[in-house]
Amino acid sequence: MKRVKRAIISVTDKAGIVEFAKELAAFGVEIISTGGTADLMKNAGINVIPISSYTGSPEMLDGRLKTLHPKIHGGILGIRENQTHRQEMEANGILPIDMVVVNLYAFENTIAKGCTLAEAIENIDIGGPTMIRAAAKNHNDVAVVVDPADYVSIIEEMKGKKGMLSRQTRFNLARKVFQLTARYDAAISNYLGSVPDMPEIEDKKRFPDTFTVQYEKVQDLRYGENPHQAAAFYRTRAKGGLGDAKKHQGKELSYNNILDLNAALHLVSEFHDPAAVVVKHNNPCGTAVSKDGILAAYERAYACDKTSAFGGIVGFNRKVTKDIAEVLNRIFLEAVVAPEFDKEALDVFGAKKNLRVLESGGMKAEDCPADFDIKRVCGGVLLQTLDRESASDLKTVTKRGPNDKELEDLLFAWSVCKHVKSNAIILARDGRTIGIGAGQMSRIDSTRIAVIKARDAGLDVKGTALASDAFFPFRDNVDMAAEHGITAIIQPGGSIKDEEVIKAADEHGIAMVFTGIRHFRH
Repeated sequence: MKRVKRAIISVTDKAGIVEFAKELAAFGVEIISTGGTADLMKNAGINVIPISSYTGSPEMLDGRLKTLHPKIHGGILGIRENQTHRQEMEANGILPIDMVVVNLYAFENTIAKGCTLAEAIENIDIGGPTMIRAAAKNHNDVAVVVDPADYVSIIEEMKGKKGMLSRQTRFNLARKVFQLTARYDAAISNYLGSVPDMPEIEDKKRFPDTFTVQYEKVQDLRYGENPHQAAAFYRTRAKGGLGDAKKHQGKELSYNNILDLNAALHLVSEFHDPAAVVVKHNNPCGTAVSKDGILAAYERAYACDKTSAFGGIVGFNRKVTKDIAEVLNRIFLEAVVAPEFDKEALDVFGAKKNLRVLESGGMKAEDCPADFDIKRVCGGVLLQTLDRESASDLKTVTKRGPNDKELEDLLFAWSVCKHVKSNAIILARDGRTIGIGAGQMSRIDSTRIAVIKARDAGLDVKGTALASDAFFPFRDNVDMAAEHGITAIIQPGGSIKDEEVIKAADEHGIAMVFTGIRHFRH
């Protein structure tokens, strides 16, 4: 246990700092402070020693130089039990500093809002990281506080222990420091690594020279994809996404649950109309929209593949009410995710204690807090921008263009197609999937499977629209589509066989549009 007698406080985020400082002062703690933080505390009636008075040196260089002084860093770094340190401190008039309360210049917020390179550079903190790293290194003697969320628990411990803090608390606080500085330096490195060699005339680099990212652990998982694999769930520090979803009930989330919930959330967020999706093994087995509400959307999505829906995950883009919960409870599901649930719906779900019920808070897929899609490979990682492209510039390539209804079906199918493992074929009609062919090595096999799945579900393929995530290498997919009465096709185009494929569509009277972009999903 170590008593706190002297503290230095210098914070950018001033939330709660006055209340915290008042509590410290009530323990008789001497407070040293800088600039705006000192002014704020003085105005609140707290006795504060300005850092310039304490060190005998003025704050200089527009505030760039104020804490880098032997009286500050000697007071932080001196080991109290080391006799030589004590003697040197006394000889140089250095007093021990027992607590460092610092948070850093808001570099991340500055670059997130958009700024010049000069503004970004000016928001790189120097004195703050130096002080908190020094305090963290010497945590046996010094408590370092970088998170305002810790103010209350620190004061509570000091009240219970007569102004002292335990070694365990000081160690836990120190650990936070190096997590913070690692993230802070990563943000600076990633930003500067994206600045071109001639920033006055060149655009920002899309990918930095080095890429560093930090995640914080949400929880350990029971196992990974398979029981013999260990796993844990981490989230970014940015708000939003599954890391911030509220879990109302159910068993602990598994690795595969999280993957499927992510797939459901991203797909259902594509649509503005009430929408539902059923996901199994990271692929949708049914998706639908309905202006009549999400219950109608769910029933249409479920009808696409009732067999695969067993043990699946259902996602919605609207509030779930009691009547929907009652329908969902009729089958075995692993999880349900939606922006909101009313109390009556939660009561109904309560009858199935193992069902995981997650509230996403209405997050849109485009709001997902991620800069890149990251995939691990042997010896490195692959980074790519997120696939957020939609079909905005369609080109009709056949003699017959799609009518209004066909065009609506094509665009719906294309939205779903982006979320299905390649090779992907989607059959759709009237805002619902009729058949889905996913993850096949041959595109013709995906088309064949989509038709088979539709027929197994008792759904009529005739008159449907077909979406393909990549171009047709041969005309065989068009011939098969015609054989089953499919009337319109949307695909990227770009094959050396495009002319042959278009000719086949014209022969069968099928309307075909090219998007110019593909949606491979490996």
